[in-house]
Amino acid sequence: MDNKHEWVRCKEDLVNAVSGLGFPKELGEEIAKNLGSPKAIRRMIGYLYNVRPKSAELIVDEMLAICSDIERFRDKKASEHANAIYNNVLNYGLKEEK
Repeated sequence: MDNKHEWVRCKEDLVNAVSGLGFPKELGEEIAKNLGSPKAIRRMIGYLYNVRPKSAELIVDEMLAICSDIERFRDKKASEHANAIYNNVLNYGLKEEK
């Protein structure tokens, strides 16, 4: 399945899950925009089906928690990459290009 179809399918699944709990479809569409990836959307769908939140605030709070986790993961990976480069410089020094 190509990426565009995966996005569309995940977005539709999220909108259906949100509206199935009695909330407006627009809430689901905005949450899908903010999550940023099909994997994050699927994580949100899992939350909706398992927890069945009673308020829109709980849904938005979970969306923010997922976004925070994603940002923390990106920061961790960037830090690991910078640390690997730093260790490489410590171990092998700076090489001059000719």
